[in-house]
Amino acid sequence: MENTVLALGLMSGTSLDGIDAALVRTDGSKIVKTGEFLSLPYTDKFREKLRSILGGIGDVKVVERELTLLHVDAAQKLIEYSGRQAADIDVIGFHGHTILHNPDKAQTWQIGDGALLASETGIDVVCDMRSRDVDEGGQGAPLAPLFHHALASEMEQPLVVLNIGGVSNVTYVNGDESSLIAFDTGPGGALIDDWVSQKCGIPFDRDGQIAASGEVANGVLDQLLDSPYFDTAPPKSLDRNQFDVSLVQSLSMEDGAATLTAFTSVSITRALPHFPEKPLRWLVTGGGRHNKFLMANLSRELGVDVEPVEAVGWNGDALEAQAFAYLAVQSRKGLPLTYPGTTGAKGPTTGGVYFSSS
Repeated sequence: MENTVLALGLMSGTSLDGIDAALVRTDGSKIVKTGEFLSLPYTDKFREKLRSILGGIGDVKVVERELTLLHVDAAQKLIEYSGRQAADIDVIGFHGHTILHNPDKAQTWQIGDGALLASETGIDVVCDMRSRDVDEGGQGAPLAPLFHHALASEMEQPLVVLNIGGVSNVTYVNGDESSLIAFDTGPGGALIDDWVSQKCGIPFDRDGQIAASGEVANGVLDQLLDSPYFDTAPPKSLDRNQFDVSLVQSLSMEDGAATLTAFTSVSITRALPHFPEKPLRWLVTGGGRHNKFLMANLSRELGVDVEPVEAVGWNGDALEAQAFAYLAVQSRKGLPLTYPGTTGAKGPTTGGVYFSSS
């Protein structure tokens, strides 16, 4: 395809589960052809190291180097898996890992050494894609909406792409890029993961089985929902740790999981008043789409079927990594990564810091 490049995207999300790596051939606009993908889970030991520096505390530099070298390994494994060589890849879009996000104080911090990644892989790198947006008065998140828009450009609209990672966010697609609406709705799986990890030492509630065996504590749920965040008009975004599990500490493991799962689903429904029209379709990406109990809760709360993005041929495990491959190409072309409706920045804003491999 003329005027396209082959980009590799790397994503480490707020769920702390591992690194997603994906290939995308694109012109940074309407042409998008997705390619190979793989996911490398973090070891329990490294996951705890990463968890220990959230908020920007502890030995960040040491963990940042280890994180970057794990990304080098992920990139190299994907290139080998795809049957290509490093020279075939034009650019890497490197999200890094968010350890602090407080845009209202003009703060966002994604660790990851772009220079080291470029040097070790021999491929040019674009990283730090949020900071310029925050400098322009934006939330710096979410960043995937323009990629969602490109993928959904031929579909019936309005539709919503709902990403349930550690934090949940929505992209409302109805028209051109300037009409996009995107924001974090509230927690995704992070609180549920934290709760079951604390209570029984497992990383997540598979299929929502623990939550399904409990009862929602409605009084606690009301307390969780009693946050001005949910009534604040978008654009808006959250730090992973803006909410915590302290309010469910008096509950059983099962009731706590049920209540936190309800918190995620109900907070997502609070997005509806912020959309100009009722969405015709909800497409769900991120790890949360595998939680059958959560998906059933969502369908009930929204009064419509919610579908995993695989229903339209997308790969929900790869989508965020693909987005950062796409954004890296946009960045190199000086195209916007965000719009006022997606982050609240003053105007269409490009971004990213470039590191040459040479």
